[in-house]
Amino acid sequence: MAISVSVSNQNIKRMGEVHNQKHFVLIHGSVAGAWIWYKIKPSLEEAGHRVTALDMAASGVNTKTIQEVRTFDQYNEPLMEFMAKLPENEKVILVGHSLGGLNLAFAMEKFPEKVSLAIFLTAILPDTVHQPSYMLEKFAEIGPTGEDWQDTEFLAHGTPEEPHTCMIMGCEFMKCKPFNLSSAEDLALQMLLNRPGSMFVESLSKAKKFTDERYGSVPRVYIVCTEDLMMPASFQRWMIEQNGVNEVVGIPADHMPVFSIPTELTHSILELARKHA
Repeated sequence: MAISVSVSNQNIKRMGEVHNQKHFVLIHGSVAGAWIWYKIKPSLEEAGHRVTALDMAASGVNTKTIQEVRTFDQYNEPLMEFMAKLPENEKVILVGHSLGGLNLAFAMEKFPEKVSLAIFLTAILPDTVHQPSYMLEKFAEIGPTGEDWQDTEFLAHGTPEEPHTCMIMGCEFMKCKPFNLSSAEDLALQMLLNRPGSMFVESLSKAKKFTDERYGSVPRVYIVCTEDLMMPASFQRWMIEQNGVNEVVGIPADHMPVFSIPTELTHSILELARKHA
């Protein structure tokens, strides 16, 4: 279902005042960093909640390079270390954007007792039947190909035995695909902070499957971005059909709702947390 786009910051603040404080942990997607939540974090905090936005390895201001980060486990270390340090009686709400859905899944698998809710935001939503790489492989079948990537560069690192593919997304590609409804200012910010990234398909294809007993035991919801040209809404809904979630919300956003409709996105996150966490 689609939500109303006429949501004020004052309404968001009142929503937070009514309900108990929650702790949101925000996870970015590839070639990004914790900085992408700069419009969302203060709004959630103004609503009375704790918010932690993390940089994954070789992302944001994390000092590692993508050449050093060969596996998804290495990439995901900041989140897993954060989860391990949480007090036993504390639960968090995980919010993962794009590739960040896989970060969430690994945290849910290892620390299900510490996650009250997982919110997948136009994100990869893995199942428990296939390898963790499966949804990325299916996305590659329907996603951008060849000239669609425009000025994006692909780089090969590693060895034949342990291949490692990285990418540097170009400005023209960003403008046409993930940022098609976002402002020129936010696109400029992305390009100023742009870092090489990876989907880590090679290492994910060798990872253990997620389990129904752990990953599958955590309540999860999905926010579909209906105008997403990077990860089409049809693919988002296909992943949901393979998995099942507690609730699906649709918002009229591109792949970067953190930039294009931040107030409406914040409202969706708060409503889903209120109902399911």
